[in-house]
Amino acid sequence: MYQTLDIERQGAVATLWMNRPDVFNAFDEQLIADLHAACTALDADDSVRIVVLAGRGKHFSAGADLNWMKRASGYTEAENRADALRFAGMLRALSGMRKPTIARVQGAALGGGTGLTAACDMAIASEDASFATSEVKFGIIPAVISPYVLRAIGPRHALRYFQSAERIGARRALEMGLVGEVVPLQDLDAAVQKLADTLLTCGPGAQFAAKQLVGAVNARPIDDATTEETARRIAAQRATEEAKDGITAFLDKRPPQWMAQA
Repeated sequence: MYQTLDIERQGAVATLWMNRPDVFNAFDEQLIADLHAACTALDADDSVRIVVLAGRGKHFSAGADLNWMKRASGYTEAENRADALRFAGMLRALSGMRKPTIARVQGAALGGGTGLTAACDMAIASEDASFATSEVKFGIIPAVISPYVLRAIGPRHALRYFQSAERIGARRALEMGLVGEVVPLQDLDAAVQKLADTLLTCGPGAQFAAKQLVGAVNARPIDDATTEETARRIAAQRATEEAKDGITAFLDKRPPQWMAQA
């Protein structure tokens, strides 16, 4: 179905493999279009509970394809805006999925590769992984990926790395919050599988509601409006059939329905 992607299914876990290893899974128009379409399709598939984003070969993604960058350098401002909106739409489709997303990162994750990592809900990296918001080295800025990277590392780190384009090693990325776990390369798949298995024990509707909760509450003051908002959200979730089954299952010492269906 896709020119630049492979999708592997293992039960309720779908792994979305970027498959351009000859160019280190660098972005071009086709990969962006394929990623957007695949994220949309997987999000609509209720048999998929977890989405893992990965890259074939030695590297997760080396960022923008040089040929794509060369073409873009000749675009008008309007053409560049349309091109950037396609990239932004893909990242938003990935970030906004109703199900948990995990970035499986090895090797280089530069520019847009850092953006992809940050757009996923969580990320596990191998010890050889490295990141960079390298755009300023080319006289451009990491504009489209900035909302996701800022969400992950905060404005103080962003002020440095957006301007310096320094390489960020896996351990430093862990300290900054860009990734949640760093493991030896040979243990990367096992670590991703362990996290996916943990996620599958939780209610899918509750997971999406929890993702929305983070977006709604983050950076808000703890005031009457926030108190009312959080109370409204838990009340709505408690009234769902999923919540009723989850609580009953715990009291009855049985697995909830979503685990039986996984």
